[in-house]
Amino acid sequence: MRVHVLSTGVMETDLTWLLLKGGRTIRDRFHKDDPVVWGDCPTHAVLIEHPEGRILWDTGVPRDWEQRWAPTGFQDFFPVREPVDGPGYLDSSLAQLELTPDDIDLLVLSHLHFDHAANAKMFDNGKTRIVANHTEISEALKIEGYSQGAHIVDDYRDLPLEGISGDVEIVPGVSVIETPGHTWGTMSLRVDLENEGTKIFTSDAVYLADSFGPPAVGAAIVWDNLRWLESVEKLRGIADATGAEVIFGHDGEQAKTLRYAPDGFYN
Repeated sequence: MRVHVLSTGVMETDLTWLLLKGGRTIRDRFHKDDPVVWGDCPTHAVLIEHPEGRILWDTGVPRDWEQRWAPTGFQDFFPVREPVDGPGYLDSSLAQLELTPDDIDLLVLSHLHFDHAANAKMFDNGKTRIVANHTEISEALKIEGYSQGAHIVDDYRDLPLEGISGDVEIVPGVSVIETPGHTWGTMSLRVDLENEGTKIFTSDAVYLADSFGPPAVGAAIVWDNLRWLESVEKLRGIADATGAEVIFGHDGEQAKTLRYAPDGFYN
């Protein structure tokens, strides 16, 4: 089994969206006139080459992000740094591995926000199974209108989504972990590698290393803070028990240390 981390677009944002931490994003009176802290908010997908097939985790941001996000206003809060015609999006990252969406057997969506499920319709090809948490699907499909928060209905409307619940081993060595709080049904990914041990990809269950703590530090975009905290501690327990490396959803500093495809992989 090989695990490839794919670059799928780097957003920029006011880091207060991701971290409510005194001294970093929350100012005291002595720093009230300091500039707002903006930083990188990278997105990634995870491609797993497994004996039972190719599994893709998440899809990153779309090339048409500015137009697609305009009705929500988020294009001004999370602008994507790469040029629209440049590299660093899911399609070009797959192409660097000589793959297309048709080569993916299973797409697993950690949740249905616009920076994770935006390219899901690329895989509506009659071959690729598309899976998300059952509660995430049912609640997201209740949204009326174009969007609600960071859910854009057109990203996932009419897709043949299959729902799963709980902590589930998808194939040997690859599991999803139910970690709600960020949204109704956010999931994290666990991969148990033969040579490099356990890797946990948190998606937005934990944005940043600073969020993980301990103690865990909250963020502005959280649906249920209590469930979020319970999910963080659940992940911490798994990581402590397995010695896992934890890879956070949008950590710009950690992203600099990851082995991105096509140059590197984990096994």
